[in-house]
Amino acid sequence: MKILFVHNRYQQAGGEDNVVTAEAKLLADQGHDVELWSVDNKDLPTGLTGKIKTAMATSYSSSSWAIAREELCHFQPDVVHVHNFFPQISPSIYDACLNEGVPVVQTLHNYRLICPGAMLMRAGKICEQCITGSPYQAALYGCYRGSKLGSLVVAHMVAKHRQQGTWQHKVNRFIALTDFAKSKFVEAGFPADKISVKANFVHDPLQETARPNPTTPSFALFVGRISEEKGIKTLLKAWSSLDNQALLKVAGAGPLEALLPGKKNIAALGRQSTEEISRLMQQAAFLVLPSEWYEGFPLVLVEAFAHGLPVLASRLGSMADIIKDGETGLLFEPGNADDLADKMKSLLDNPQQAQQLGDNARRTFLEKYTAEQNYTELMAIYEDARRQKLS
Repeated sequence: MKILFVHNRYQQAGGEDNVVTAEAKLLADQGHDVELWSVDNKDLPTGLTGKIKTAMATSYSSSSWAIAREELCHFQPDVVHVHNFFPQISPSIYDACLNEGVPVVQTLHNYRLICPGAMLMRAGKICEQCITGSPYQAALYGCYRGSKLGSLVVAHMVAKHRQQGTWQHKVNRFIALTDFAKSKFVEAGFPADKISVKANFVHDPLQETARPNPTTPSFALFVGRISEEKGIKTLLKAWSSLDNQALLKVAGAGPLEALLPGKKNIAALGRQSTEEISRLMQQAAFLVLPSEWYEGFPLVLVEAFAHGLPVLASRLGSMADIIKDGETGLLFEPGNADDLADKMKSLLDNPQQAQQLGDNARRTFLEKYTAEQNYTELMAIYEDARRQKLS
């Protein structure tokens, strides 16, 4: 099969960019002809004129439509897989594919198509007003990067394509990363019968080595962006209330990293390589994921499962979808430092419980989140897209 990947890269590379690379390589390794058409937000024009031009093209870019048509005519793919079109490529990619008769699969990595801020979050709290209400209210609050004008531009894109029925009539199949995410898009009016649920995957890090039993006392591990929505303040408050000698290791960087230095029994590691994260996961007692937004599909969670590492996470959104409470990890009330502290103490005081949860997590990874399983599910979605007739 010939597959064209379409992706608008972010200025700061993240999990979504990694997924695009991993899926393209997975397909190529299986013998498929894969081509990537990508643009990079690092190349966005600067200055007032450039910003106005970008804003005007966000809802529909004629120049991107022309480039897409050229790509389609040159490569002649069987399927086009769109990962991110925002803001440079725009939804014009769908019209280009429709004109050439090429089926489209769109992965819903975040909530951008129903929420201008992409996170269903405002002022540090969950917000779902735009799911069924007018997306233009996002402009009142500056939901997109704190800019009212920028939020107006993105809200116009969301509203325009909702009104035009783009999601109903121009995309053959959608991929939601969890059942929870699918439910939110269906609530926003996306056709349920066109949304398949397929998780992201990670390669097995323990194919050649077994996870060692963590030493006692071991350490808790946080991996991610040091920011408000990731629940770092709740984590620090909970950890400070524990009366033990265990260590919390924090791997990552972000706007709130200045909160870490000087805290008792906390090691701020900064950004770490993939290899070092793997080493930390093999030694930790558990991973803590205290996010206070829904999360799209936190790869770090599945990476923990792959390492046989239990996860203590907020009972919220996709995290509660992936983790079975008391089986592959523990869940706590989002933003509740006391509940989080109680659950952390339980895992630190009961290493055998943590080990059992980790063993279950490892089995879940092998059943659901391997490259082989992902390939099977992805090919089924592509075949469905080719059979799906647009109306």
